[in-house]
Amino acid sequence: MIIVGVDGSDAARAAVEWAADDAFRRGSALRLVHAADTSWYLVGARPDATLSERVLREGRRVLDEAEALVRERRPSVEVVTREVEGRPPAVLREQAEEDAAEALVVGGRGLGGFTGALLGSVSASLAGQVRCPLVVVREGPRREGGEVVAGVDDSPECEAALAYAFEQAAARGVTLRAVHAWQLPALYTPEAPFTMDEVRTAQQQVVEDRLKRLKDAHPQVTVVEDVQRAHPVDALVAASQEAELLVVGSQGRGALGSALLGSVSRNVLHHVSCPVAVVRP
Repeated sequence: MIIVGVDGSDAARAAVEWAADDAFRRGSALRLVHAADTSWYLVGARPDATLSERVLREGRRVLDEAEALVRERRPSVEVVTREVEGRPPAVLREQAEEDAAEALVVGGRGLGGFTGALLGSVSASLAGQVRCPLVVVREGPRREGGEVVAGVDDSPECEAALAYAFEQAAARGVTLRAVHAWQLPALYTPEAPFTMDEVRTAQQQVVEDRLKRLKDAHPQVTVVEDVQRAHPVDALVAASQEAELLVVGSQGRGALGSALLGSVSRNVLHHVSCPVAVVRP
């Protein structure tokens, strides 16, 4: 089951389209969830006050439109709708964990988002906080036929993100670009007891070790090992320009400055325009 948060915004519509396509490729069912945040409507109301019919009708309209979009785009995908009273981050987190969702998909900026703010409050609140992969989708044209890009660091925590990236690349039939960006230790000097060539070789080995098992399990996926001396955010943002999807871990502890909400994942979410999947270990 793939869960999608909907609120009638353009970003939520983009999230529904992305999730419908993903459900079609993976043979999954889709649940569209609208969180009816009653806190603003019931301020100062009697303890027994109920949600107004107008609010309920609006939620139903949003869900009906999203369901119609799925049925038009991917008629074979099984889709159900659900309206739940509560704040969106809490509602979506509960929905995702209730049925051990395959993924939770949300728009990058919902209704009321500030122009130019790439990451909305709901997606920011959920990143790194849900057990399943969180996919953040922004409105606007999406690249088709591009790569799946995955961040790789030297910690075991990135393996869940890599596994999801391989699954996505296999389902889409596209290349997987594994990006590993490394930086020299702050105290490095030319007199250090290792050469730059030795550092580069060691970093390349990090990537090969992380990818070996998954490459063996997905022989149909073409993998590009992109190892470079750069800041991880810069490398991932650059790679995302040609990507269908960017996949990052929610945290990392890279000994060489390559730690992937972790600061890298948070910064990537704010600076890339392609869909981003944040995957917890």
